Amino acid sequence: MHFTQIIDFKTDQFDDMNQLMDRWVEQTKGKRTASHSVIGKDRADASHYVEIVEFPSYEEAMKNSQLPETERIFQEMVALCDGMPTFTDLDVVRDEQLNKAACRRFFEEIANDGDLDAIDEVFAAGYRDHDPNKETVTVGTAALREDVAGYRAGFDFRFTIDDQLAEGDCVANRWTWTATHVAEFRGMPATNRQAQMTGQTVFRFQDGMIVEAWWNHDMLGLLTKLGVLEMPH
Repeated sequence: MHFTQIIDFKTDQFDDMNQLMDRWVEQTKGKRTASHSVIGKDRADASHYVEIVEFPSYEEAMKNSQLPETERIFQEMVALCDGMPTFTDLDVVRDEQLNKAACRRFFEEIANDGDLDAIDEVFAAGYRDHDPNKETVTVGTAALREDVAGYRAGFDFRFTIDDQLAEGDCVANRWTWTATHVAEFRGMPATNRQAQMTGQTVFRFQDGMIVEAWWNHDMLGLLTKLGVLEMPH
């Protein structure tokens, strides 16, 4: 079970505190068990901070707290604080990664199932789509809607999400696309052949909406499998 520790503290010396945190990260390299740390400042009280530290488990958190570097940094942290920091230990009972869920909505609900109206719920109006197989950057949800509709008209297909990794405001998605070429697509007559293509898409989020994407997939290999192109021997 994942474990999270919330550290609540007050200080008027946050720059010094920030340097202290950097020093702890450097000194515990290769030894710490913390997987993620976020520090937030109270908008109503500029001296009030909350740090949220994530661990794979309670046991791993205890190993982290027993590091000599952690104890030394904690004593220095206390000296910078206005009063003793408070600690809240939490066993994580639900971890909803909303950006990952929004990406799944695109692949499963919009692309696979054809709910094009959901595009406006997932993508920002000024969405920018970077695809090396296009001459220009696709801009806007109307253009995205046209792209998805075009693929759905030309192919009977399904995306399968193989992996998702979230970091900051981006989510990387590794996927497999299985399709049958059932109708004309971009001037290419239907071949009625089935083929698979693997690829990766990185979506960038802002205010809970997808604002940009970068695609990487083997379109040349797909066209070869469909018999549209013949690779030289």
